[in-house]
Amino acid sequence: MRVALVTGGSRGIGAAIARRLAADGFDVAITYASAAGRAAQVVADVEAAGRRGLSLRAEAARAEDLVAAVEDTVAAFGRLDVVVSNAGIAPYGPLEDVTLDEVDRTLAVHARAAFVLAQAAAKHLPEGGRIVTIGSSLAERVPYPGWTLYAMSKSALSGLTKGLARDLGPRGITANLVHPGSTDTEMNPADGPDADDERSYTALGRYCDPGDIAATVSHLVGEGGRSITGAAIAVDAGVTA
Repeated sequence: MRVALVTGGSRGIGAAIARRLAADGFDVAITYASAAGRAAQVVADVEAAGRRGLSLRAEAARAEDLVAAVEDTVAAFGRLDVVVSNAGIAPYGPLEDVTLDEVDRTLAVHARAAFVLAQAAAKHLPEGGRIVTIGSSLAERVPYPGWTLYAMSKSALSGLTKGLARDLGPRGITANLVHPGSTDTEMNPADGPDADDERSYTALGRYCDPGDIAATVSHLVGEGGRSITGAAIAVDAGVTA
């Protein structure tokens, strides 16, 4: 019996990952910030797949919430094998309008949260444990203005992942980074006002589906991913090609 914790698992990419891991045989805990109803639906989907599910309210910007989510998952399920750091926000706007409060919050939600989650989980992960962090293609290529803060916060995850791979490799724990491109979610729908522009930057001319990212996470946390660590994998329809 394996257990996974997915942050930001109530919708979008996080929900797709939670459902895929349940289909793979994991018991799954998810965190959510405010969408309790959606989180309950994801838990219901996990349970419909024959696995145990758990939803936990946690703000990614609050380190104590993330530590509590790890401990509550272990208390409920008895172990922790996989942690997926997915919760995120999408700050966007002209460089001159970005405030220091926005900088601090974005770095807290993306970079600090991923570090805190990995640090807390590492105390419980067994040999063969997995850490997967969800980044962004914008960490590798920024083809349009307005995303400087977001890109900066996501690029920090590359160094985190490589460091975790070295720190935890001797224990047989892997750490990897998945960079989605434009993905059809509520935050960035494929029929949104900027969707045609975003598609034009991809090699395949289309958005990704959340299930595409979930499938890559599934591989990384499965037997096929046991020798992959410290890697950054683009699932972006070729926007960084």
